Amino acid sequence: MSKFNYIIFCGFLFGMLTVCHANTNSNGVENTAKKEVVNSKEAGAVLQPGGYRNIDNEKVKALIKQGVLLIDIRLKEEWLQTGVIEGSKTITFFDRTGNINPNFVPEFTSLVKPDQPVMLICRTGNRTKAASQAIVEHLGYKNVMSVTNGIVGWMAEKRPVASYN
Repeated sequence: MSKFNYIIFCGFLFGMLTVCHANTNSNGVENTAKKEVVNSKEAGAVLQPGGYRNIDNEKVKALIKQGVLLIDIRLKEEWLQTGVIEGSKTITFFDRTGNINPNFVPEFTSLVKPDQPVMLICRTGNRTKAASQAIVEHLGYKNVMSVTNGIVGWMAEKRPVASYN
């Protein structure tokens, strides 16, 4: 990725993060009152305006069984605190200050091909919205899915997590 494209990518993500942050309450919980379904190609995967799809935990479970890659984009300390979904790959997207991890794009593109389906998960779903849209719009990926409610929602449903090593 050229320096110019990286700057554009970072600017876009900053804007998306601002929008995502505006859609949460003071406890960091997503405000779902204004959500609407744009389109649905398949059950459990709702197309969003940015070209990515939102998926629920049942869809995540089914796709993991099919071998679809799940990437956890949280910070290392978050992985250590909660654990991770077994089989997921870990690549931090935003650092503690909200900047994009400069290693994200090379690590992501080495793991995932542009036509390969991929799921992204974070703490509550806000970071994955921004990351998913950016990956679709700026990296040209076609089948990116954001796990709604993140690892918090996964754990609230008493679903299993593995220790992060």
